[in-house]
Amino acid sequence: MPAQLEPGAGPLDYGSRLWLKILFLFTIVTLYVPILTLIAFSFNTDRRGVVWRGFTFDNYVKAWNNRDLQEALINSLTIAVLATLISTIIGAMLALLLWRFRFRGKSAYEGFMALPIVIPEICMGVALALFFANTGMMEGVVPLPWPVNLSNIIISHVAFCFPFVAIVVRSRLVGFNRQLEEASKDLGASEWQTFWNILVPFMMPGLIAGALLAFTLSLDDFVITFFTSGPDTVTFPVKVYSLVRRGVSPEINAASTVLIFITIIATILAMKLQAPARRAQG
Repeated sequence: MPAQLEPGAGPLDYGSRLWLKILFLFTIVTLYVPILTLIAFSFNTDRRGVVWRGFTFDNYVKAWNNRDLQEALINSLTIAVLATLISTIIGAMLALLLWRFRFRGKSAYEGFMALPIVIPEICMGVALALFFANTGMMEGVVPLPWPVNLSNIIISHVAFCFPFVAIVVRSRLVGFNRQLEEASKDLGASEWQTFWNILVPFMMPGLIAGALLAFTLSLDDFVITFFTSGPDTVTFPVKVYSLVRRGVSPEINAASTVLIFITIIATILAMKLQAPARRAQG
């Protein structure tokens, strides 16, 4: 049976929509089929993980019992959480500064702030490694307790994460109605009360989105971490890279699948946290 056109839609509109649907399907397949393949092969019984031979949960048991992978995953999660907290605070303060105040050299300051976004990661990694080496902060010189020994990586991740948070939060602040602030102050609220009760709730969707972006950027970063980490502070991406050079095993696929689900859970939680703020603004 031939496809029927929607009311008011001509053949050209139908053809354009068909191409859009094909493009959308192609994009989905390109993006998600490799991820689904990774998840599927994490249950593979083949040791090399190249040919499907059977279904098993043993790969997850092996990954769970692998002390090196456990340590690397814990390091990555610790770095991501701490870097996200610091980046969100700095990014929010910077967004408020650029949104509220006018000062000499503001345009140059905005361009300088965006440098970590546009600079290639390889260049930033080398620059941070030189900085830590010349300031005596390079890991491995003095043994430090955990998680203090992760400070170099945390500082590096904050350096390239907070501009993303600032951009997201500032874009949220553009739609703020300043008359709400004036009304709050007219009713007797102080600057801090107005900030916490009026401005922060409005910023909350942007704060959550920026924090989630910083978390994912920090969690899967490899290049900068590779240059700034010491021999005793291996993160999950660096550990996977060292193992993949000897071949991709189902154990690595299982550990990577766990990391994917951690990111998905973080995204779902962020969306649930954003929902009340959006309903309040709506």
